[in-house]
Amino acid sequence: MMKVETYLFGNVDVSPEKVINFPLGLVGFERSKCYMLVHEATSGPVSSFTLQSLDDAMLAFQIIDPASLGFSYQLELSDAENDLLGVPIPEDVLVMQVVSQSEEAGKKSITPNLRAPLLINTKARIGMQKIMERCVPNLTLSNLANPL
Repeated sequence: MMKVETYLFGNVDVSPEKVINFPLGLVGFERSKCYMLVHEATSGPVSSFTLQSLDDAMLAFQIIDPASLGFSYQLELSDAENDLLGVPIPEDVLVMQVVSQSEEAGKKSITPNLRAPLLINTKARIGMQKIMERCVPNLTLSNLANPL
């Protein structure tokens, strides 16, 4: 176990087998390469996590399962990306979106980053951020008004 100081969670014990390595870091945060996932205890399935940097106590990202937003990806990995993730089988890859919160005119909004999902090989505990030139989303919308 290693003890890590975090801004959001205080001192936490992190087991080395729980560390997720992002060899290239994340866009804008290339120096932070080691992270852990944290979520609140819940009785149902978990769709939202905090991705806490272990290299920088002040750095944490809210990430969410895109399926919980009605969004799915069909991604093709290059040979280099596949090698970086440790040549995972598709079932071992977790796809997550980084969400950001903003406030305008007193209204808060949460926006997912659709063009740069995180891919995490859950077996090897290696992650990467895939930057997409084009984003062709597969959206499932619900609660829509009747069509015209």
